[in-house]
Parts: sequence; C-alpha cells; structure tokens
Amino acid sequence: MRIAYLGPEGTFTHQAARTWAQRSAGTPVEEVPLGTVGQVHDAVSSGAVAGGVVAIESSVEGHVVPSLDALLGSADVVAVDEVVLDVSFDAFVRPGHGELTEATAHPHGLAQCHRFVAGRGLTPVPAASNAAACRDVDRHQVALGPRLCGELYGLETLAEAVEDFAGARTRFLVLDRRERAAERFAVGRSAAPDGETSWRTMLAVTPVVTGPGVLARVTDAFGARGVNMSSLVTRPLKARQGQYVFVVTLDAAPWQPGVQELFRDLLGAGDALKVLGAYPAEPGEGGLEGRLAEHVPLGSVRAHDPAAVVDRGLLW
Repeated sequence: MRIAYLGPEGTFTHQAARTWAQRSAGTPVEEVPLGTVGQVHDAVSSGAVAGGVVAIESSVEGHVVPSLDALLGSADVVAVDEVVLDVSFDAFVRPGHGELTEATAHPHGLAQCHRFVAGRGLTPVPAASNAAACRDVDRHQVALGPRLCGELYGLETLAEAVEDFAGARTRFLVLDRRERAAERFAVGRSAAPDGETSWRTMLAVTPVVTGPGVLARVTDAFGARGVNMSSLVTRPLKARQGQYVFVVTLDAAPWQPGVQELFRDLLGAGDALKVLGAYPAEPGEGGLEGRLAEHVPLGSVRAHDPAAVVDRGLLW
C-alpha cells in the first residue's frame, strides 16, 4: 500500500504517516513524499496512492489553511482517520558552519519557535517544510525541525526543544477516496458499535442566503439536536467575495441519528452541506466536557472582574 505525505523525508507529516502505518499492522506501507498538500490530494484523488496524510491543526497556530482548502475544493477526497503527535523542535546547523544570521523552517515552525529565533537575533526565513529547511540549510542558517532530521541530513544539534510552548500537538488527517470511505466506516462500525467509539466529523456548511443571524441559526441547530460542536472556522468562497463557508468539527459520526436529523434541519433551511471527513477520535483528544478552559487570551475579562477592567477589555 502506497501512502503519500508532505515531504521531504523527516517532516512531522512523515512521522505521522509512519505512526499511522504502524497502527495498520499487517499491511506493508510504502511512504511517498510529495512537494505540496495539493499534490497529496491529487495523488489520492487519481488513485496513484491508496491514501495520504496532511496536517490539519496545530494547537499553537490553529488550522492549516492549505489542507483545509484542499478538502473544501476536492469532490472525491475525504478524511477517514486522524493521527495526533506531540511536536517538538530541535535547532540544527551544518558541521563547520559560519556566522549564524538566519533561522529557517515552515512558517508554523518559525511561529512556534519565535522566542528562540528572536533571542538569538536571527532573521526568519520561511521554507516549504521543516524537513526541507533541514535538508537545504546553509552555513549561515539554523534549521528548526523534528529530531530525526539531524540523523537524516547529517546535521549538528545546536539546541534541543526550542519551541515556545512545551506540549504543543498537531493533528493530521488520513485521506482516502470518498467511495472507499463508506467501506472503511462499515468495517469500523461493525468492530466497535456506536457508543463504544468516539467519532469526529468535519462538516462544511455553506448558507445559501446570508445576513444577520445566519451563524446563530446554524449553531442553534446543533444545540437543538444535542450535537456538540468542538470547533468552527470560516473560509471564503473562492468564486464569490463576501460569502463564506463554515467548517464545523462535531463530536459524533455522520450516521448517528441525532446528526442525521441535524443535517436534515440544515438542508431544510437551505444550507449546502459537505462532509469533509469522519474518523475515530484519538484517546484523550475529547473536548472540555463542559469545563471552562484554563487558559484564555491575554486581556480577556470575566463577569467578576472590576468594572474598570471590564471596560478596558471590552472597549466600552
């Protein structure tokens, strides 16, 4: 079985592909590195590979826009599984390097290692991927990437674990053709009946009529059917300025009765729907289960704060 991933060798996506392959014990897997997320989708769509792996969300930087847009724009590629990895960056240099003036990594990697880069006075230089940065690092550059890149590309380790936030995680999606997804889900459902496995579904909701209250109507539909919405992001429709698609992740499978009723409600209201993926959630990756998040954005206010603090936070 051939599985495509965003290359070159040594990316976190490569690590995710290996992790998923190890879970698929008994099936030999050939890992195929490709240059872009779009090429991974195209290879899955054409049948050139049996599946693909792409990053979809970082706990630090949020959703990976190219992966999200590729799913929105593909008629026959869907997510069927997920892999969640702890993400840590080491800093690498060429043996015998010169004066170090630049730091290179994928833009998400540079953002996750901002303090290290700024603290050393390095100029950030974006790369196509963290592994590409390590593979192509120049004598005046520091490359930021997964630990395995040092061995793969013969680099020296300048510093370990240079990320700003320890414990950062990235979610990756495993892609397949839409017509094969139903067969895959049928096997999973028979092995673990509803209620024994926690599922996630990614749903694109495109309101046909926009205006005040549209988002409230959509979210109210979830509450009315008792379906938990764990995330919501918006993406613009490429063909029309000012119109957006709501991409919702919900904590259930699309075939469960409450979700089917929800989908019928949204369709009845005139919305266009598209399931972008459905997959078993990894253990420990559930929502907050009704608890307030321990961390909120700096400067957020709450009801019990002094009036002056509330006024400042809300610009009253």
